Amino acid sequence: MIFRVSNPTAPVPEPTPAEMQERMTSWGNWMGGIAAKDKLADGGHRLGIRESKTVAPGNVVTDGPYTEVKEFINGYIVVRTQSVEEAVEIAKGCPILYGGGKVEVRPLVTPDDNG
Repeated sequence: MIFRVSNPTAPVPEPTPAEMQERMTSWGNWMGGIAAKDKLADGGHRLGIRESKTVAPGNVVTDGPYTEVKEFINGYIVVRTQSVEEAVEIAKGCPILYGGGKVEVRPLVTPDDNG
């Protein structure tokens, strides 16, 4: 699962300590529920923006992501499911959805996957 968030053009106010605690609790509960069902294969990580770089062909290195990007990847986790549909059902409970974010669900490519 890849977590995407919108990059607002207007400045977003910093959350209060109570709002931050509520967000952390929601994420902890959601992740804990996945782990309790033995579905969490890798807890993943949040991905930073500051000091990010993009490397392009010809060894061209630029700063990024840029403010004009409409969405950026905020983090990821890997879940263990029998199907993409099962992973989608898990994703429907992700707290990022309540803040306008999105969850992208992708299968892992295995060595025997030729497609």
